[in-house]
Amino acid sequence: MHIEYSSGFIIYRENTSGKQEFLFLRKKNGDIDIPKGHIEKGENALRAAIRETKEETNLSVKPDKFFNIRRYYWFRFGKETIKKYLTVFLSEYVGGEVKVSSEHEGYEWIEPAKAVAEYSKKHYNHDHIDAAVDYLEKRRLLQELNGAYSRLPDTFGRWELSRKFVPGEGPANAEIMVIGQAPGANEDDSGRPFVGRAGKLLDSLLKSAGILRKKAYITSVVQFFPYGNRMPTEEEIEACKPFLFNQISIIRPKLVIALGSLASATVCGIGAIKSNHGTVIKKDGVNYFCTLHPAAAVRIKSNMPIIKEDFLKLKPLAKEALSAKKEKVNKNPAS
Repeated sequence: MHIEYSSGFIIYRENTSGKQEFLFLRKKNGDIDIPKGHIEKGENALRAAIRETKEETNLSVKPDKFFNIRRYYWFRFGKETIKKYLTVFLSEYVGGEVKVSSEHEGYEWIEPAKAVAEYSKKHYNHDHIDAAVDYLEKRRLLQELNGAYSRLPDTFGRWELSRKFVPGEGPANAEIMVIGQAPGANEDDSGRPFVGRAGKLLDSLLKSAGILRKKAYITSVVQFFPYGNRMPTEEEIEACKPFLFNQISIIRPKLVIALGSLASATVCGIGAIKSNHGTVIKKDGVNYFCTLHPAAAVRIKSNMPIIKEDFLKLKPLAKEALSAKKEKVNKNPAS
């Protein structure tokens, strides 16, 4: 059996009716497909996808930072069975005239549901289209939620937090979600979660559990800096809590990692994290894992072995959660 690797882009835009549509190339046999092609020697999947898209459509792309899926399928070429691995990226249409390569008959902007119907008629797998639709909808909902959340200082009675909103960061369709307490001074300056010393430790801990930071959605119970690094008040927590639960509801992760007492108490009802660290609670099909906050390990060195051991215990749960995003079989017989 021969193995090949290819990659490509789903390119999306909004049509004049406000509906989403994706760019498909029409093959000479009548089938539709996204712009994609072989990964050549010395290329990674993203570079190959950018090159192939330019060659097949004349378009430049702006890759979404977090979306990529990998699938595999078999097809026959003569008497040989070939297993092909396909990595799919996502880009909004950034303008330019579409000019298809000689191997295609033309191109069409097609609404996802219509494209799925066409794939289904040929018994081709359309998982990459479904995944893109799901991701874009979740991203839209998170953007709307963050817009409302960022305006909380204007509607809350007595606001004593920073007015600078620090949004969650990561894939809108993440299988793993990490929840901290609140942004610190570094996060308030940068507008990104977990970028200080505790953030560097978190990156290392996630890696030890088999989790790349870019694969997790990272957020906090309170997403505004409490000046002086104080604990948020009960009133502040209650005001922010609905936004956190809405984030969980939109993303629908399979694993939630609660860092520290506040996050553990908020999402799991667990207090005294020092005596409850390493606890796993399963509810509504989600595993909630409670551990110390990395900042506690940065400040108190005796906490470091505890949190490291917790994240090693987390490894099998992370593997289980991430398995849903790993290679899926695509029964599309086309090359």
